[in-house]
Amino acid sequence: MKKNTMNHLPSPLWLLEEERLIANLEKIAYIKKETGAKVLLALKGYALWKSFDIIRPYLNGCCASGLHEAKLAHETFRKEVHTYSPAFKEEDIDEIAQISHHLVFNSPAQFKRFAVRAKEINPSLSLGLRVNPEYSESPKEIYNPCGLYSRLGTTLANFDESILDECDGLHLHALCEQGSEALEKVLEHFEEKFGTYIPKMKWINFGGGHHITRQGYDIEKLIRLINTFKSKYNVEIYLEPGEAIGWETGSLIATVLDIVHNGVDIAILDTSAEAHMPDTIIMPYRAEVRNAAEAGDKAYTYRLGGNTCLAGDIMGDYSFDQPLQIGDKIIFEDQMHYTMVKATTFNGIKLPDIAIQRKDGSVEIVREFGYEDFKNRLS
Repeated sequence: MKKNTMNHLPSPLWLLEEERLIANLEKIAYIKKETGAKVLLALKGYALWKSFDIIRPYLNGCCASGLHEAKLAHETFRKEVHTYSPAFKEEDIDEIAQISHHLVFNSPAQFKRFAVRAKEINPSLSLGLRVNPEYSESPKEIYNPCGLYSRLGTTLANFDESILDECDGLHLHALCEQGSEALEKVLEHFEEKFGTYIPKMKWINFGGGHHITRQGYDIEKLIRLINTFKSKYNVEIYLEPGEAIGWETGSLIATVLDIVHNGVDIAILDTSAEAHMPDTIIMPYRAEVRNAAEAGDKAYTYRLGGNTCLAGDIMGDYSFDQPLQIGDKIIFEDQMHYTMVKATTFNGIKLPDIAIQRKDGSVEIVREFGYEDFKNRLS
């Protein structure tokens, strides 16, 4: 179904802008051209598979965090599938091995438990181990995969050299919305700890968290880091951006349902922070609202609240040039990554529909949600 005017779009709605997505992908394509590195889409951050026809020509495949994401990549992206999990389940490993190209284990124990079996199922499968360089400049501890007592990746002290004959690559992930300067420091620690093993590898995966498409990111430095590393060790390099693919490519459009006053003016919307934008509650994150500012900066300040019974279902306080009216649209910017992959139907609230705004300006509704989506996931 296609709609050409914003006034006729359903609400709430996730709206992906094709032109912005392609602009991000062109930056990725430039990095690939200059380095020969392979780039995978991290499905944990962005899994809008109805947009994969746009993305597929630019990337080499997807990285998955388990069976379901691996199946989605295999069925809908149809290129390389790289699967990593903090711990694989016995009943999943056969199917994962069959459809994956790379299989990355979190610990030597899991590697030794499943490696032989996985290779018997898929002899062309490339096996790897995620390592922990024990260094990260992550802005918050909740994001830090190398923090104290982290369960993610194998430290040097726990590395088991007995897996080396079967291990083709090492995977490291220590970044979160960071630049190439942070990657440079991470690589220094990675080489310091695991440099003995790197020459034995066919590939090294630099993981995700590279904020490649953010304004100000030093792409040329990333290119130099990749090329230097490749030349030094003669290995293939992989990157796994998720957020960088969907960064600033679309919005969540909501509607004001009511305005109440209790010490402050409160606009109740037909969306939910808890159900549709959970990072605004569980992470140190504040969504940007189009044409709005911080509370008090403009003439009219409102607390934006969700339409669930959770008292804390609040997006935050924002100010506007004009008073809000029932029926007004509130547009939350940059809502393509880490939103729909985390969304729920808590409290029976309707999931936002999904649409793509094509380069010619037309809008295609690619998914509509209703009662059956709420009902069928419960039993």
